[in-house]
Amino acid sequence: MSLPLKRTLERIPGGMMIVPLLLGALIASFFPRLPAFFGSFTGALFTGAIPILAVFFVCLGANIEFRTAPAVLRKGGLLLGTKVLCGVLVGLVAGRLLGEAPVVGGVFAGISTLALVAAVNDTNGGLYMALVTQYGSPRDVAAYSVMSLETGPFLTMITLGLAGLSAFPWPVMLGAVLPLVVGMILGNLDPEMREFLGRALMVLIPFFAFALGAGLDLHNVWRAGVLGLLLGLSVTAFSGTLLFIVDRLGGGTGVSGLAASSTAGNAAAVPMLIAAANPAYAPAAASATLLVSASVVVTALTTPLVTAWWAGRLAKVR
Repeated sequence: MSLPLKRTLERIPGGMMIVPLLLGALIASFFPRLPAFFGSFTGALFTGAIPILAVFFVCLGANIEFRTAPAVLRKGGLLLGTKVLCGVLVGLVAGRLLGEAPVVGGVFAGISTLALVAAVNDTNGGLYMALVTQYGSPRDVAAYSVMSLETGPFLTMITLGLAGLSAFPWPVMLGAVLPLVVGMILGNLDPEMREFLGRALMVLIPFFAFALGAGLDLHNVWRAGVLGLLLGLSVTAFSGTLLFIVDRLGGGTGVSGLAASSTAGNAAAVPMLIAAANPAYAPAAASATLLVSASVVVTALTTPLVTAWWAGRLAKVR
């Protein structure tokens, strides 16, 4: 007896990514001790997103010819610049209306400039790469080597006007692109190596998706309530619209722009880091952490759906 598992997953929008991600999130939310209980290789599957993504970058790099490098830098720069613009626009408007403190009463109690900027500033890199691998081009995926500079609290600190915290140590910057460069060297030196490594791209997606999902707690959506849901939807709608327009103006299909319209899992740690750097944001940190966590979960669901919908429309036109 055989079951059409692969065919079924491919029929679901972003299925190779979103189904393993949801499975990991369900286990993390309702059986959080399971990874520690099994330990060893099974436990490692729940926490191995980073090394799997490193291998993914090597395999991806092998499929990129050196002559396309300028296009990769251009694509990544456009998306990164747009994400920065999104954060600045939100920071300017919300900062003028709210200042540093959170709203203390009413329907919007808990919302703050910190929560809004942290949610919109950082893209879920694994989700982005999975989506553009399935629906975009190798250049779209490689663009994240540039976009990875947005990871962590740095851009949020810049956006909020904190001085002296905008520089990246050069080893960290080099480490973000080194696996990709190694893959490019291997693939350009040997076409057979390019073919060999390229076959692993789609295989790796469900594995790092599961590990990413294992870092999400679905309870955060419930705790944050309607406000957290609205924040996640707003991030996808607002940043997705701007990223889509810029991607299209830059000659892209719009897929990579929509695929970047999510909130990264590590963004949930940003409010506390910001508060540690500037006590003015301390009152907003706790509620912002909760809201950003909700945005992580919500955008992990909405971004694949929107991206898959647009990719389907493009396929029909072609």
